[in-house]
Amino acid sequence: MLENKRVFITGGAGFIGSNLAGLLMDRNEIATYDNYARDAASTVLGDNVKRIKTYRGDVTDEATLAAAIKEFRPTHLVHCAAVAGIDTVRQKPVSTLEINTLGTVYALRGALAVGDDIERVVTFSTSEIFGSHAYGSNETSSAVIGAVGEARWGYAVSKLATEHLTLAYWAQHKLPTVALRPFNVYGPGQVGEGALSTFIKRAIRNEPIQIHGSGTQIRAWCYVNDMVAGVMAAIEHPNAPGKAFNIGNPRAVTTIYGLASTVIRLLGSSSKIEFTWKDYADIELRVPDTNWARTQIDFEAKVDLEEGIPLTAEYYRSQMKK
Repeated sequence: MLENKRVFITGGAGFIGSNLAGLLMDRNEIATYDNYARDAASTVLGDNVKRIKTYRGDVTDEATLAAAIKEFRPTHLVHCAAVAGIDTVRQKPVSTLEINTLGTVYALRGALAVGDDIERVVTFSTSEIFGSHAYGSNETSSAVIGAVGEARWGYAVSKLATEHLTLAYWAQHKLPTVALRPFNVYGPGQVGEGALSTFIKRAIRNEPIQIHGSGTQIRAWCYVNDMVAGVMAAIEHPNAPGKAFNIGNPRAVTTIYGLASTVIRLLGSSSKIEFTWKDYADIELRVPDTNWARTQIDFEAKVDLEEGIPLTAEYYRSQMKK
C-alpha cells in the first residue's frame, strides 16, 4: 500500500475519486481538485473530507489547475475528472469533448511541470472505445467508433484521445503515465446516471424499474472497490508505465433485464420491470478481457454482483434515511 506520498486527484469529489481518496488518506497526503458539479465525497468520506486539501476549479482552467498542482507538488496524480453518463453526454456534446480532452492535456502538462518528483500519473479512458459490440476486447484490439454526430461516440473519441495523449507523454517525455479503461463501475458513492445505481434506488423504494430498449444488452459490472484496486495497481506496479489496461470484472456478466431481475431478487423488492423506447446509440455487448492487467500489474476483480449489489443497496439505504 502506498505510504507517505502526496496524491493529487482531479475529480476527487466524484464517485471513483472519493473512494480512492478514502483508501489513501490514512497513510498519505491527499489533495482533490473538482468543480463539485457532482459531490460524492461528502457521503463517501463524511467528516474525513476535512482531512483532505481541496482545490475548487474546472480542469479546463489551465492556470488554476497548474497553480494547484504546483502548490501541492504531488508524487502521484490521478486524473478522474471528466464528463460521463449518457444523458449528460447527449445534452452537452461540446462540453464533453472540451472537458475530456483539454482537461487531460492540462493535467498532463501540470504533472510534467512537477519534474522528477512525479512518480506516476494515471488517467481514465473508457470501455466505450471498443464500440457497440465488445466481447473479449483486449489491449491490442482496435478501437471502434460509431457514426459522426452521435453524442455517445463523441464521448468515446474524447476518451480515446486522452488515452493517446497519456501514452504519448510517456513516449516523448518519459512521464510515467498509465491509462485505464473502466468497464461499468458501480457501488457506494455513485452519483448521476449509472444504470445499476438507478435500479437499486428504485428497488429500495419498490418503484418500477425502467429498461431502455429490449433489455438484452449485455454488460460486465465492476464494483468500485475493484476499480480502486485497479487504480492502485496502476499507481504502484513497476510494469504499469506506458501502458493501457482494461479494468473490469469479466465474471459479473448479465443482460440488463437479468440485472434488474437480480436487483429485485437480492433486495426482496416488489418493483416491476418496465420497458421504454430507446432513442440513442447503445452498447449491445461489452465484456472485458482483463488478462493483460492480471499478468502485467496483478489486477483481478474480486467482488461479484451477488455481493456488490447488497453492499451498494446498504449505502443508498443509509443515504435515504438522512
